[in-house]
Amino acid sequence: QLQASGGGAVQAGGSLRLSCVASGFTFDRYAIAWFRQAPGKEREGISCVVSRDDITYYQPSVKDRFTISSDSAKSTVYLQINSLKPEDTAVYFCAAIPTVLVRHWMLPSEISYWGQGTLVTVSS
Repeated sequence: QLQASGGGAVQAGGSLRLSCVASGFTFDRYAIAWFRQAPGKEREGISCVVSRDDITYYQPSVKDRFTISSDSAKSTVYLQINSLKPEDTAVYFCAAIPTVLVRHWMLPSEISYWGQGTLVTVSS
């Protein structure tokens, strides 16, 4: 299971930290990714972390404002989002993909487990 939290309503320019707690599977055998889905749009991969190897991936458009990190002892992955923009408004999902498939982390079809999503709303 994956439990995402930390979403909310913020003004443009603000910051949020999303959390994703994993359970029920071996954390270090999976990479944890964050996706988001805005109204009327497809789900898109934002960032991914391989905690075991401390490797991170980002969608180029968010790399300057988003930071992914992990705490293996807590089986938790974080997504720090700074300088929020109205276009960041979306439901944010965390997801788990086997580390052997991490090169496909942006493909929803390769995901093994999905969290329930947390809503981020950014007002201008």
